[in-house]
Amino acid sequence: MIARLRSLLCLMPAAALVLSACVSPQAPRTSPPSVPRPAPVAPTLPPSAASNAVRLHFTKVQEELLGMGLLRTDGGDRDTPYTDRQLAENFIRIALYDEYARGPGGPVQRQTESRLRRWEQPVRVALRFGPTVPATMRATDTARIRSYLARLSRITGHPITVSDASPNFTIHIVNEDERRALGSQIQQSLPGLTSGEVAGITQMPLSTYCLVYAMSDGTSGRYSRAVAVIRAEHPDLLRLSCIHEEIAQGLGLANDSPRARPSIFNDDEEFALLTGQDELMLRMLYSPELRPGMTEYEARPIIQNLAKRLIGGES
Repeated sequence: MIARLRSLLCLMPAAALVLSACVSPQAPRTSPPSVPRPAPVAPTLPPSAASNAVRLHFTKVQEELLGMGLLRTDGGDRDTPYTDRQLAENFIRIALYDEYARGPGGPVQRQTESRLRRWEQPVRVALRFGPTVPATMRATDTARIRSYLARLSRITGHPITVSDASPNFTIHIVNEDERRALGSQIQQSLPGLTSGEVAGITQMPLSTYCLVYAMSDGTSGRYSRAVAVIRAEHPDLLRLSCIHEEIAQGLGLANDSPRARPSIFNDDEEFALLTGQDELMLRMLYSPELRPGMTEYEARPIIQNLAKRLIGGES
């Protein structure tokens, strides 16, 4: 299996430097900074040799995964049944634990107990394509993301839209060279990131397919801004898979679990797109019965009741 990082990295305040699928600000709470959107630039230059090499690499990655029967797009519910107890335990592991902790040179893989996090304010998503991304890919990805955000909004009952009016969730779809030049934009969007964490984005290794950083307000568990970076070199399905996972993780399902099946929150790459169980976990996450900042101890009985009702078809 090919190693990869596709997860949410969360920033915590200086007093609690626990990074995992979330990163909280080190600076005082402020409104999300306004990042000017560059004027559209028609792709006039061909991709560099480095970008072409990355494209070839991930074309082979997708072929290998598909050849092993992975990157399924069928949702898997018929051949992957789960009980309400499994749903509850999967939710707890994915929503209340972090996969990564903050280190001086960037994220370090280490399972860490956390708190429930989600957005309380409307999520306004800005799309930023690199200049070499073809117009046809931009149009396709924009349409897919709009449709996916509408689906996520229906599932969660939370406003989630594409918008350039004071965006708080930015998605960069860029090639190798464009990503290396993103440092200043990333620092503007997420001022709590360290130089090592910024370098982890601009110097992203091939083992990292895509990533998202989400910032919460102190220890409140309320997200205030997020940034996702997706490789433009990915072939169609792998790129769509990154879009599905990074946006969903940026909503608060921060962790991955090897026990979650069917789910995109599992490093085994079996499923490429959001599954039925993932939808239920998103509904649970944005249930009014839960609140941001809850610990596992506080949330567990509520989560168990929610799972029973969802599996039983009562809600």
